[in-house]
Amino acid sequence: MGSGYEIRWTSFALSELAETINYLEENWIERELKNFTSRLDHTIELISKNPFRFQKSEKFTETRRAVITKHNTLYYRIKAETLEVLSCFSNRKNPTKKKI
Repeated sequence: MGSGYEIRWTSFALSELAETINYLEENWIERELKNFTSRLDHTIELISKNPFRFQKSEKFTETRRAVITKHNTLYYRIKAETLEVLSCFSNRKNPTKKKI
C-alpha cells in the first residue's frame, strides 16, 4: 500500500490527546507543544506506512504501542486496511489507569 493505512482515532484517544495538548499549553512553552505535535505527526506517518514497526503491547495482545515522547505513548490496533488509535496515554499517569 503506497500511501499507507487509513488512521482512525477513537473518541477516547482524541480526549486523551486533548488533555495532553491542554496540559502542554498550560504548563510548557509553545516550543514544547510544537515539538510534541511534530513528533506525533511523525509517529502517525510511521505507523501508517508500517504498522508492524512498533512492538506489541505486553498487556493487550492485539494492540501495538509507539512511544511519541518519553511522556506519551500511542496505542493502536490494525483492522484490515485501517489503523485504529485506541489511546494517546500520558506516561505521567498511573499505569493502572490505561483504558484500551
